[in-house]
Amino acid sequence: MPLDLEEQALMADPRLAEAIALFNASDWYACHDGFEALWHETAGAMRPVLQGILQIAVAELHLDRGNLRGATILMGEGLGRLQGVADGALGLNLTPLRECASQRLRALQEERSLEGLEWPRLLAAQAQHCSVD
Repeated sequence: MPLDLEEQALMADPRLAEAIALFNASDWYACHDGFEALWHETAGAMRPVLQGILQIAVAELHLDRGNLRGATILMGEGLGRLQGVADGALGLNLTPLRECASQRLRALQEERSLEGLEWPRLLAAQAQHCSVD
């Protein structure tokens, strides 16, 4: 499926690559700023994608600060926004992110520890599901 002009522009914007790198470095506050700036400038189909990723990042920030209720709410909202999105949106393989967010949300809802669960990561669409550090 061909990319629309908005998605092409976002993928060419160096701020997206920077926000993705910050997300993958677990720098939740800084990546939040990057994704939020792009989200505010986006009006089309990529807006909910950016918002979903942004909400997952803010959920992780809430976790870092001990706000389990806020983390649970935003993890669920972010996951919900990404549910119907096709893999490859913004050049990202969103399936691993959705799976990770879903596992973390389930643990939060069940008041279980998140220890041992993977951290959310944004992988390029051509990347494999699992990576070795």
